[in-house]
Amino acid sequence: MSGTVDVGEVALAYDETGRGPAVVYAHGLTGSRANDRYYMLNDWSPLVAAGRRLIRYDARGHGESGGRPQHTDYTWRHLAQDLLAVLDRLAGPRPADVIGASMGCGTLLHAALSRPDRFARLVLLIPPTAWDTRPEAARINNELADLVDRRGLDFVLAAIEDAPLPPVLAQAPDKPRPAAIDERLYPHVMRGAAASDLPAPEALRALTHPTLILTWVGDPTHPQSTAEKLSELLPHARLHVSSDYADVLTWGERVSAFLDDTEPRPL
Repeated sequence: MSGTVDVGEVALAYDETGRGPAVVYAHGLTGSRANDRYYMLNDWSPLVAAGRRLIRYDARGHGESGGRPQHTDYTWRHLAQDLLAVLDRLAGPRPADVIGASMGCGTLLHAALSRPDRFARLVLLIPPTAWDTRPEAARINNELADLVDRRGLDFVLAAIEDAPLPPVLAQAPDKPRPAAIDERLYPHVMRGAAASDLPAPEALRALTHPTLILTWVGDPTHPQSTAEKLSELLPHARLHVSSDYADVLTWGERVSAFLDDTEPRPL
């Protein structure tokens, strides 16, 4: 089933598969539901096979979701409110399990701090740069926004396509990388990302949800150091680091096993 959910200023496109307790997936920056399928990295079929209802949505300004040309709409704090609206409208009244990748990881952590009672368990995939490593990422995102303003989106996408992938993805099939953001919105989305960071480390210690953190090696955009620091800060976190593509392909099974074997946060 697919449709849209109204979150106030815009409508977010979503789809859901399976029956049972809800698991919501939030993708990364410039990604989308369709874009994710090209990378063959996020096979969540084990969740559906285990009797769960998988809900995926396109973040505002991404994929088939609406967006406004206003960079503050795309900060992780603002996207967290969208995630909470998706949970309230689609996931049912009980605390939900949520998976967040990269930008979606930041979105999830801000949302969980805002309304911890809305979440049962957290799954953090490839946590992005944060805290001391964030300024360089912010600089790059602002430069990309400026470059789109000057040269257009096609120019930037061609440049990004030539950039090397993390070594762990070297064995991945060569797939096209379709643009998941409209050219009109791209600069605003990137400036919103540039103005974002993970919550303050001390604030994260208050999140007592069972948490699984999955990351890979050798990716400056998603440094292992962020995942390791999160595993220290979050009191009930476990960390797994993949060093090859074959292991990354086990993430769907690892997430399913985590949700099966771990009790949710007490109500």
